[in-house]
Amino acid sequence: MDSFELNKIIAAVLLVALIIIGIGKLSDAIFYVEKPKTPGYVVEVEQAVTASTEMKSDTAEEKVDIAALMAMGDLAHGEKVFKKCAACHSIVKGGKNNIGPALYNVVNRQAGVVSDYKYSKALTEYEKNWTFEELNGYLIRPAKWIKGTKMAFAGLKKEKDRASVILYLNQNSDNPLPLP
Repeated sequence: MDSFELNKIIAAVLLVALIIIGIGKLSDAIFYVEKPKTPGYVVEVEQAVTASTEMKSDTAEEKVDIAALMAMGDLAHGEKVFKKCAACHSIVKGGKNNIGPALYNVVNRQAGVVSDYKYSKALTEYEKNWTFEELNGYLIRPAKWIKGTKMAFAGLKKEKDRASVILYLNQNSDNPLPLP
């Protein structure tokens, strides 16, 4: 290949680059768009869900009709949903503490009292019993119900799941409580 052929190839590549740049400049001149003074878009939202709305729902959860909630529960479904909990908790009588404390006889037991388990300071100071209402609130989002708990579980959002797990926990006890 001689230098004349090489010059023709380089000239063709440069000509294509100049044509592309020229078309871009020409289209900018033809289709001129005025830029806004402040970049961005205004998004109008009727009402956004905020943390304050979630806090209001917590107070509403305290006033939940626990009898109606427990009527939604199903023992077999509770056993199935409890498998999420079984990664950290034991439910058998005489079961050992795992990452979390053993949950046999947990219903109506005071929070944070299993002697051979190291609870977070928040749970040891909680001083309430695990009633159906307390368990329901705690299972929605543990870290939000008791601030400072070391339980990292996200929670059970579905009412049927919570009611079923509470039924299952109640059933796994020496003296199951009567349902409300």
